[in-house]
Amino acid sequence: MRSKLLLFLILSLSGFLATAQQAELIRKAGTAMEFPNAGYILVYDSTRVDVQETGLSYYNNSRLFKILTPSGAKELAVIKFDYDPLTAFIRVEKARIIRSNGKIEEIDIKKIYDYPAPARAIYWGARQQMIGIGRLEPGDGIEVKYFKKGFSYALLTQEELSDDYYTPPMRGHYYDIVEFFSSFPIKEKVYSVAIAKEKNLQYKFYNGTVDDKVSEKNGKSVYSFTVKNILPMKREPRMVAQSDVAPKLLLSTSPDWETKSKWFCGVNEDYGSFMSTPEIDKKVKAILKGAKDELDSISRLNHWVADEIRYSGLSMGKGEGFTLHKGEMDFNDRCGVCKDKAGMLVTMLRAAGFESYPAMTMAGSRIDRIPADQFNHSVTTVKLRNGDYMMLDPTWVPFTRENWSSREQQQNYLMGLPQGADLMETPISAPENHYFRINGTSTLQSDGTLMGEFTLTAEGQSDASVRGIFTRNFKADWQSSFERELVKISPRIEIIGMSYTDPYAYLLQPVQIKVKYRIPDYAIATKDEIIVTPVVAANLFGSRHSHTSFDTSIEKRLYPFADGCTKLIELSETITLPANMSIKFKPEAKQTTGSGADFESNYALDGNTLTFSQKVVLKKRIYQPEDWASFRDAVKYQNEFANTPVILKY
Repeated sequence: MRSKLLLFLILSLSGFLATAQQAELIRKAGTAMEFPNAGYILVYDSTRVDVQETGLSYYNNSRLFKILTPSGAKELAVIKFDYDPLTAFIRVEKARIIRSNGKIEEIDIKKIYDYPAPARAIYWGARQQMIGIGRLEPGDGIEVKYFKKGFSYALLTQEELSDDYYTPPMRGHYYDIVEFFSSFPIKEKVYSVAIAKEKNLQYKFYNGTVDDKVSEKNGKSVYSFTVKNILPMKREPRMVAQSDVAPKLLLSTSPDWETKSKWFCGVNEDYGSFMSTPEIDKKVKAILKGAKDELDSISRLNHWVADEIRYSGLSMGKGEGFTLHKGEMDFNDRCGVCKDKAGMLVTMLRAAGFESYPAMTMAGSRIDRIPADQFNHSVTTVKLRNGDYMMLDPTWVPFTRENWSSREQQQNYLMGLPQGADLMETPISAPENHYFRINGTSTLQSDGTLMGEFTLTAEGQSDASVRGIFTRNFKADWQSSFERELVKISPRIEIIGMSYTDPYAYLLQPVQIKVKYRIPDYAIATKDEIIVTPVVAANLFGSRHSHTSFDTSIEKRLYPFADGCTKLIELSETITLPANMSIKFKPEAKQTTGSGADFESNYALDGNTLTFSQKVVLKKRIYQPEDWASFRDAVKYQNEFANTPVILKY
């Protein structure tokens, strides 16, 4: 009896001391004056991972928040957890409020609301759970502890299944991607891993410094990583993904990317993901009827999958996501996510006699050399007769003339090959592959009326952007969609005639649009002067150019930045003027060149003919800070020419 009482007293005293220590940490953590842009801070975030022989990992996480402002109190009044019941289990073990006056309020963790997570296009049964914290005041603290097992970033689930259910797909291996950055301040973040020595854990800390230690406990190697005083990084407009430049830790027991490549290939071959059926064979034969050559056959199959398999995920299939659905299912459903479209294409290419495999990539951010699973997108590779592998992406090329979207250039990928493959990167696509050209002629009348015509042609991603005026709208709205582009030049524009290539026959030829127009009172006309900006110069179809919206007031950049695609823009217009006019003012001719972009533009007057010409070359999709100067000049000058009129005088 005495021993039980003593144990009770010891535990009570231990809990009291721990609470007192937390209250002191909260008090010393800082105030709103020290963190003027934060509503709350994370006093500490501690994660301990115990990796089992199978690769299954047990996570114990403890977090302590401090409220700084009323807005921060509102933000943390409810804490939500996203989770995927297919891949992980988490149990919230403690949640409580530590009031600024020392009072402790335990939160009943049984009162957790569970509901389907909001979903769009992908309906895999993801869920959210919500804990109502309640009313908070500045100075209050919130402590949350949870246990997790599994291999995804799921945070809660209702039912705990056997450990085998949560064993990672690459059995025996462990990996993690740990972000040491946040949108709110963190006083201290600790991440430790206990793992068998023979698993040969490799790791690297990117974009910063970390206090790392290796020790031994209970026969395992323990790796500990600590970073203190983490502040939200100042983001720059249009910068690359934050994970590319902010501190992060990658860990993996997979020895190299070749091992991952072989495993990914084997998983799907063993599952039979790419077995054809008589129905698929029949469709492949019909698609390839009349195909001219090897590349034409590949393109036909790629674009059939791109256009005919709708992006809509109804079933995840195997919970880990690496196993692609069987071609028969994708063909019958006519829908799926990227891995379904990629798998459908592999199936059809094999049915046509090609050697084809799935591949993985990371759309939107970089994949680093530590072979952790840094993937969010599945694509296809096909082996050509000359032995080269060609990358295909049916998810990103609906109604696009490319087979691999150049919006994915400078992007890492890993092919799943029987012999294995290393991590690779897609090359830069030459700007001329994505030309955007407008050639116009017009006549300016003395009353300011402008009559003229222009022809727009485009290729590659520029073609896809222009063609989207039609393919991304109902046919009944084509005319109005096109008119919306033109009224940006002048609300008084009158379309006299318009013709265009078949928007859906995109593999036959690049898009071409011809327009005849009339714009009353387009120019400002007086008895002495006419002030006018050529239609082609006035950022015609400017919504098709993402680069023109960059903020050129930024003089220098710290981080790499991204645009949609490489591009070549060539604009020209010849204007017939009223007789006996000369130039009083025109924008100064510009010609610049650099690692990011080139620009040249000019006006010339010959008799009563005013000629405008402009050329813009955008050289990359992902730019380094040193590319900013020339890129900025190109954007600034193009916008200046669009917004600066020519003044003509009699």
